[in-house]
Amino acid sequence: MATPITEKVKEHFKFKVVHVDKHTGARAGEIITPHGVIPTPVFMPVGTHGAIKALQPTFLEKMNAPILLSNTYHLHLSPGSELVKKAGGLHKFMAWDRPILTDSGGFQVFSLQRKSIKEEGAEFKDHKGKKILLSPETSLEIQQNLGSDIMMAFDECIPYPADRKYTKTSIDRTHRWLDRCIESWHNPKQALFGIIQGSTYDDYRDECLEEVVKRDLPGYAIGGVSVGEGPELMEKIVKYTAPKMPKDKPRYVMGVGNPEDLLMIWENGVDMSDCIIPTKFARGGTLFTFRGKIRIRHRNYRRDFYPIDPNVDCYANQNFTRAYIKHLFDSNEILGQVLATEHNIAFYKTMAEKAREAILEDRYREFKEDFLTNYSKD
Repeated sequence: MATPITEKVKEHFKFKVVHVDKHTGARAGEIITPHGVIPTPVFMPVGTHGAIKALQPTFLEKMNAPILLSNTYHLHLSPGSELVKKAGGLHKFMAWDRPILTDSGGFQVFSLQRKSIKEEGAEFKDHKGKKILLSPETSLEIQQNLGSDIMMAFDECIPYPADRKYTKTSIDRTHRWLDRCIESWHNPKQALFGIIQGSTYDDYRDECLEEVVKRDLPGYAIGGVSVGEGPELMEKIVKYTAPKMPKDKPRYVMGVGNPEDLLMIWENGVDMSDCIIPTKFARGGTLFTFRGKIRIRHRNYRRDFYPIDPNVDCYANQNFTRAYIKHLFDSNEILGQVLATEHNIAFYKTMAEKAREAILEDRYREFKEDFLTNYSKD
């Protein structure tokens, strides 16, 4: 069911699987976009408002971060996508010349307490009380104004728990919304990904997968996980759905960011993920290391003159000790949040790179087991 736009986008957006681990479904690949090549598996840091909180883009450039995610809903509210378009697009506006993925705003609508989901779209009030209708057409218009490399189709993120009737009604509407997104998609330099919903029901996941894949889109995502269903059900959904997704297109699981969960989705052939966990935790003083999370405010780190994690190559680890970063947090110095954020993003990038290396050498299972043996939750 290819359309003229889906054919044209193939000139600008490509994906290839470089290697599949022979013992698992884990795979290493490359996503080729107009703003650069993204090696996979990849974890995408979230820059909700067109910026990674507490971090300059130069830090991300120096660590060679391959892609960032920004948020359609929030950029629509401020400063407005028309203004960003006049500024030359989001890449120029935020001084970032590498790939950007924008989500559709669907998850943010899901997060609102007061909203109305109807055929036209999702209606809600912004923080000033102004009534807003976010529809498939407006979501695509905003994302095309922003100029992201990868756009997400507007869908309903189904809450957990959801009964079968609600789920069926929702996915049927999501398929109609997807067709409206495709009709509103005009720029072949921007790839549009479809989203597979279906809550916890295998048959509805199958139905949604079949319908979405018919559209022959550049990539596909598993949505509706990490919405309160717990890690066991998340794993069940991913294990069931991911291997059935097209092998020649990028696979994306939305909103997953715990290291243990990343290991699971990568093992099942997923290429992309995003989450606010590393940056949000950093600002609160929780740092990720290959030996587990540390809470840097704890008194144990007052005389700890070691780097956060010597296995992570970044400015924070090259120059500062745990004792110094604890001092910064204790003193309410903004630099503490800056260094912690840089470190956590670098940790996630290093983790993905090590996973890719293990996949290429057919030892992903060993890598996963070794990681989990050394990594402990506190």
